[in-house]
Amino acid sequence: MWDHEIRAMASTHAIITASVFMATVLPAVLVPGFSVYRAHLLWIYSVSGAVTAVSVTVFWLLGITPPTKKHTLGYKLSRLFRSCLYFFLSCLFFHAVVVLYGAPLIEFALETFSLAVLLTSLTTLRCLCVLGPNVQAWIRVFSRHGAMSVWDTCLQITVAFTLIGAWLGAFPIPLDWDRPWQVWPVSCSLGAMIGFLTGLVAAPAWIHYHRKQLTYKCK
Repeated sequence: MWDHEIRAMASTHAIITASVFMATVLPAVLVPGFSVYRAHLLWIYSVSGAVTAVSVTVFWLLGITPPTKKHTLGYKLSRLFRSCLYFFLSCLFFHAVVVLYGAPLIEFALETFSLAVLLTSLTTLRCLCVLGPNVQAWIRVFSRHGAMSVWDTCLQITVAFTLIGAWLGAFPIPLDWDRPWQVWPVSCSLGAMIGFLTGLVAAPAWIHYHRKQLTYKCK
C-alpha cells in the first residue's frame, strides 16, 4: 500500500547519507591535516551545510514540503523568514538544553553552539521540510498516534534516533581514557550523526515491515 512512498523515502535517505559521506571526505581531500577529531568544528559545519542543502532540495523536488496556501511573493517570503527563524531558535533551544545537561556555560561555548547547529540540521530541519513552519503540526506528529503519513512516522523515527544517539554519546566523556573523541563535543556529535544515519536506514525498513498495519487519519 505504501510501496511508492517507501521507495521515495529510501532514495531520499540514500542521497542524504551520500551527502554526509561527501561532506566528510571532501574536507579531508581539500584541507591539509584535516580529521574529524582535530578539525571537528569544520566537520560539524560541513556536514550540517550538506544535510541542509540536500534535504531542502530533495524534499522540495519530491513535493514532500507542504504546499503554500497562498502564492503571493510576500507570503512565500514570510514563510521562508519563519523557517529561518525557527531554525535559529532551535539552535538556541538545543544550546540551552545541552548546557542544562552539564555542558560548560562559558567555556567551549562555540563548541556547544556548533553541536546545537548540528542537532538542528538533523532534526528541526526535517520538521521544516516535511511539515513546514507549523508548530501545531510538529506537536501533533510527536504526540501519541499523531502521525498522518509515512513521512510523519519517518520523522518520528529519525528525530528519536538522532537525539538518543547524541545523549548516548555523552557517556564516554567523563571516563579517564584520554581519547581524542572524548573531547567536547566530539562524542556527542558523532553519536548524533550515527543515530541519524541509523534512523535513515531504520525508518523505511520499519515502515516497510509494518506497512500492512499502518493506518493514518485523513489530514
